[in-house]
Amino acid sequence: MAMTKDNEQVASRDAASATDDTLVNLDAEFQASNVQEVLDKLDRELIGLMPVKTRIREIAALLLVDRLRKRFALTSETPTLHMSFTGNPGTGKTTVALRMAEILHRLGYVREGHLVSVTRDDLVGQYIGHTAPKTKEVIKKAMGGVLFIDEAYYLYKPENERDYGAESIEILLQVMENNREDLVVILAGYKDRMDRFFHSNPGMRSRIAHHIDFPDYRAEELLAIARLMLAAQNYRFSAEAEKAFFEYLTIRMKLEHFANARSVRNALDRARLRQANRLFASTSKTLSKTDLMTIEAGDILASRVFSEGRADSDAGG
Repeated sequence: MAMTKDNEQVASRDAASATDDTLVNLDAEFQASNVQEVLDKLDRELIGLMPVKTRIREIAALLLVDRLRKRFALTSETPTLHMSFTGNPGTGKTTVALRMAEILHRLGYVREGHLVSVTRDDLVGQYIGHTAPKTKEVIKKAMGGVLFIDEAYYLYKPENERDYGAESIEILLQVMENNREDLVVILAGYKDRMDRFFHSNPGMRSRIAHHIDFPDYRAEELLAIARLMLAAQNYRFSAEAEKAFFEYLTIRMKLEHFANARSVRNALDRARLRQANRLFASTSKTLSKTDLMTIEAGDILASRVFSEGRADSDAGG
């Protein structure tokens, strides 16, 4: 992945004046890059995920050192930056991809640092001649930044002879190889399905340098996420509601279709709905700011997870 043109020119000038005795301060260079600001933002946005955050910091360190090496005309093959993010839904893959785009931009490895997030439907057409222009249009939008393809394994459907996903994959492979200086591709999805996808598409596997696995959250981490989500909307748990929500999480995590932070958000949306209806049903119509902000235990315990022992549907419960 080459640096952008302006950064290459700066590096070339620096290399011309640098000697074996020239010294650089790594901490100063790191601070000047403003990458720490992005890493701090990632820490604020995402609870836990320490293995993921550590890997992102390692990649940032690699790119910073690579940039300094160019200053001394220490030529080497530029790091390949295409990535695979694997894990269950709601584990922060899209958020990390967004921050990765910022890091790449601040270190000069992409021109703009924007993220274009797509799925199979954005890339694959339904008839002959439809897929190539769709895929190329998405790539055009992503140039200069990061292309994030969620559930990337759906691009490959060998059981369907009339499927056009293979055509999209071929175009992506060419771009990932020939336009490495202007585009980073991140493929995401369930780990087992991504493993099968790479096994069936060795060309794609050979172009991915960084495989990052996103672990599921623990109940304590999900509770902390819930607090952050509520605070962002000027809500809060009562002490008893917080205990009830932790109990809710311990049950919900064992049920099917659990989606980590996404399921937490859905549960809180339904708790807010119950809170509003509780306030309307109250005999007292005079409300304080605290009343309007507080989620009570009853707003959580009314969930069908407790009464029926099964997951809430998105429609309610």
